[in-house]
Amino acid sequence: MFTFLEATSETYQGHFDEFTITQTDRLEVSIYRGSMLVAAIAFAMGSSLVLIVGPQPYILTLLTGLLLCFILAIGISLATIHIYMRGLHRLLQYSWAIGSLFTAYIGITQTEPLLATVYHQPRHLLGMGWLFVALTGIYFKEAFCFNHAETKLLTGVVPVLLIGHLLSWLPVGVEQGLLAAWASLFLIFAIRKITKPIPPDIGDKSVFEYLQHQRRQPQSTDFEEDQTC
Repeated sequence: MFTFLEATSETYQGHFDEFTITQTDRLEVSIYRGSMLVAAIAFAMGSSLVLIVGPQPYILTLLTGLLLCFILAIGISLATIHIYMRGLHRLLQYSWAIGSLFTAYIGITQTEPLLATVYHQPRHLLGMGWLFVALTGIYFKEAFCFNHAETKLLTGVVPVLLIGHLLSWLPVGVEQGLLAAWASLFLIFAIRKITKPIPPDIGDKSVFEYLQHQRRQPQSTDFEEDQTC
């Protein structure tokens, strides 16, 4: 049924050795891509509701549900993404965790709906914003490894919008335009991603194995963890 998940006997030449791609490798990439698609759809739906319908009470309630779906999907993506640099991978995961905890705290302690609170009191972005630090890290990784135009743009759009709102630098019309651009580019990226071959997202497994060996047996090496793919 899911033939794209089946392991093959094909071997790939890595930096250090040959390697094969297993069913687990393919499943992880598929989960990563699927989670990113879910996050993109949730974000696009929420953004569309805000821009088209406006902050009606029932819309704000619906937005909270979409936000929770978005947060969970990003967390799953960060659990299954393949990144050589363990330090960077951990940083993105910790950023997601910190942002999630702050989001839960805001939702519990404030009387307004969650996103209305963050919009009217931008200082909350200092906590919740770590979620988007993690997401921007994913965009950067994809831009660096695969040179996708939409992820290059997203790497700039997201911080400009959030920092601009935090510091009250941007007119409402500009914020709305950036939000629409973010939602559109994110959806384009996620849809394009699921159509791509799986092996490139797995990366060079010989590098992963080499780095794991070096962590178990520390010693000097000419190979540095300076890659993110």
